[in-house]
Amino acid sequence: MRLLLVSSSGGHLAQLMCLRPWWEKHDRHWVTFDTEDAVAKLDGEDVTWAHHPTTRNARNLLRNTIQARGVLARTDPHVIVSTGAALAVPYFWLRSRRRSVTVYLEVYDRIETRTLTARLCRPTTDLFLVQWQEQQHLYRSSVVLGGLW
Repeated sequence: MRLLLVSSSGGHLAQLMCLRPWWEKHDRHWVTFDTEDAVAKLDGEDVTWAHHPTTRNARNLLRNTIQARGVLARTDPHVIVSTGAALAVPYFWLRSRRRSVTVYLEVYDRIETRTLTARLCRPTTDLFLVQWQEQQHLYRSSVVLGGLW
């Protein structure tokens, strides 16, 4: 199975790293930001460095959307997994052309309100995971995965 793991660096990437026992068994490609922590964590991995900042930055959204088209065509993933943030949006919305399955894992620290990225990705998400039962009321038909740390 070919995976595409997409996330911002920092805590979002740390959450995906917690899934190592699962993703290390598969062919994979990463998309994140070229930051010191991401470079260290993904040493030896196949990575595309995305454009940041992404928060309310239309220019980088466009650049990342163009980049997403190329990455999706080149990697042809079976599954796209993301913990957010905004970097995930173009990958989830463009995935229909590739017929990839999308899995979104909501971050552990948003229990009372939905994140903007989750709201934007939710319409194109095949499996929506949360880490706390308290998050389920925010996202109908979500599945509780449990906390990752």
